[in-house]
Amino acid sequence: CEVISAEGKPKIQVMYKDEAKNFFPEEISSMVLTKMKETAEAYLGKTVTNAVITVPAYFNDSQRQATKDSGTISGLNVLRIINEPTAAAIAYGLDKKAVGERNVLIFDLGGG
Repeated sequence: CEVISAEGKPKIQVMYKDEAKNFFPEEISSMVLTKMKETAEAYLGKTVTNAVITVPAYFNDSQRQATKDSGTISGLNVLRIINEPTAAAIAYGLDKKAVGERNVLIFDLGGG
């Protein structure tokens, strides 16, 4: 794995089946989100279209936009990008006021 410059942005170069492939970071994140989307759809038995995605609280605007772009690339309608601590607080409160059945998936792509 190697980081290269392409179009003024970083790209990650990986070897796959003896062939060099280059990906923008958003593309790699979208691969993870696509797999999560497929897993959720298989479990739920229905299509997942909307998502709220968490990011570290220290992410700047361009990192947040890149994360939103990753969601869009993976076929999701990104409703909101929220900070991880906010997501934790929401998740904690979900069982406190539950009215009726609902499905909630909270994805935290943490680096630490």
